[in-house]
Amino acid sequence: MQNKNNHNQKGQLTIAVLLFGTVAIVILAGLIVWVDLSLRMAYRSIQRDSAFRVAEAGIEYYRWHLAHAPDDFEDGTGQPGPYAHNFFDKSGNKIGEFKLEITPPSVGSTVVTVRSIGTVEGVSGIEKTIEVKFAKPSFAKFAAVLNDAVRFGEGTEVFGQIHSNGGIRFDGIAHNIVTSAVASYNDPDHSGNIEFGVHTHVAPIDPSPPNSMPNRPDVFMAGRQFPVPAIDFSGITTSLADIKLGAQTAGRYFGPTNQKGYHIVFRTNDTFDIYRVTSITSPPNGCISVLGQKNWGTWSIQSQQLLGNYSIPQNGLIFSEDNVWVDGQIDTARAIIASGVFPENSAKYTNIIINKDLLYSNYDGRDSIGLMAQGEILVGMMSNDILRIDAALIAQNGWVGRQYYRAPSGNQQRCGPYHIRNTITIYGMIGSYQRYGFAYSDGTGYQNRNIIYDSNLMYAPPPSFPLTSDYYEQIFWNELK
Repeated sequence: MQNKNNHNQKGQLTIAVLLFGTVAIVILAGLIVWVDLSLRMAYRSIQRDSAFRVAEAGIEYYRWHLAHAPDDFEDGTGQPGPYAHNFFDKSGNKIGEFKLEITPPSVGSTVVTVRSIGTVEGVSGIEKTIEVKFAKPSFAKFAAVLNDAVRFGEGTEVFGQIHSNGGIRFDGIAHNIVTSAVASYNDPDHSGNIEFGVHTHVAPIDPSPPNSMPNRPDVFMAGRQFPVPAIDFSGITTSLADIKLGAQTAGRYFGPTNQKGYHIVFRTNDTFDIYRVTSITSPPNGCISVLGQKNWGTWSIQSQQLLGNYSIPQNGLIFSEDNVWVDGQIDTARAIIASGVFPENSAKYTNIIINKDLLYSNYDGRDSIGLMAQGEILVGMMSNDILRIDAALIAQNGWVGRQYYRAPSGNQQRCGPYHIRNTITIYGMIGSYQRYGFAYSDGTGYQNRNIIYDSNLMYAPPPSFPLTSDYYEQIFWNELK
């Protein structure tokens, strides 16, 4: 009986050992599989990270390439992409390869899209894709940019950034930041103490330096900064010359009229009517220039002759070697009207005038108008009482504004009833070499002045619009895969 029990115990022990051994083998095998899977995942994670770095290297390479060849979107090959490059470490060992897909800017835009696909040497099935957009900011990055000291009076509301290379007195409401290139200046609008580079006379009036500058969110809703770097207006001369050449070769060029200038009326079918202006309305008795403004007049058309209807050119460039009146409406069109005379002669600077509405049909960037005058951009005496201008405006050597038309006095009509206008709205931007203005301190001019910045202008300005920089900035980054 004793031996039989021992045999039973040994059999049970053998079964237990086999059972636990089997469980241990299964657990060990699972552990080995888990470790192997973890190692594989860690390895693939390392390789994905390497592929990501290779893709980033492709983006950085093309950022460098654009800095040295800003108009080359074919990687120096003159051929369509994609463009493959090997990527090496500092010892000369090949790490991987990046392939670049480059989308050049569309007409009227400066945005370049670069897609970089990174792979690792000797590893299949792993790649990373990064897409970046580079762009050159245009002169139209501001709602208003000026080269001279300027005053924004009460009744002015500006939606967009404001900058002046001189000082700024702002007595309206600024929804975006206001900057000046000077720390302080002597405000030409009044005598007295030196003022801050950006200041207000809205009560309570800002103190003078060296007192602390107060926080005024009631006027400067996004704040103010000064001094900041100045904006260079000199490049606009080159832009005008380039527009003239482009208009002569593939756009629309109109030479001197030997009369008053041209009148361009945009149509919503991608065309424009053009007239020769033969006479300008004479000012009423007693309506004279009393401020000594250059080329003072009514700037209002009395008679004109239709010359024809033209399609807006594919390159969008329209150049006049004479004064130009502009109005009308576009629909999914991009154009720039430039006016100037070369070689430059300050006695012959030409102007652009807007007396009636100039409108977009779409406000999502599909419509864009630029007006660039060698002299001034003016609103005439007999302009619309409620006037809207959808455009980016630049006066290279003059100013953007409305001349002074004095009010009636006693029995003298003078410039009435045109001395007072109701509301002007500019949707776009203003660039003025001299101080801008549509109203005067005696209450004449436009009583309400709205400047609304069109953010589409910054990286998709009108064709051949001047840029603030020759260098590309990164405006978008995305990991696609």
